Amino acid sequence: MARLTKAQRIEICARVAHEAMRAYKIGLGEDVLPVWDKLSDDLRAATIAGVAYRLKNPNAPLSAQHDQWMAERMATGWRKGKVKDAKLKTHPSLIPYEKLQETERRKDALIAQVVGAICGKL
Repeated sequence: MARLTKAQRIEICARVAHEAMRAYKIGLGEDVLPVWDKLSDDLRAATIAGVAYRLKNPNAPLSAQHDQWMAERMATGWRKGKVKDAKLKTHPSLIPYEKLQETERRKDALIAQVVGAICGKL
């Protein structure tokens, strides 16, 4: 069996992180994310970027993880809006980490924990 490339291992980790996020959102009663294979290329790339960031910066504060997510989103045309709307590219969480609701802050913590526990040092 051929060894996986680093990019393939990061994508597998991103799939796991995405499924953890799906479960978390279901638990909160929020809109359910699609499964990885039905996820838009945009959201798949954002998840991979977030996982790659956490792997490169395992000790970064959670606020830095959020800053990375915001920078990635804004670089792809997203802006702050009252509701999340993929067509309009608006998202209410495009605000400083300190202003996020606790449930939103926990999403950054979830990604950090999944990457640390499941993905280790790729």
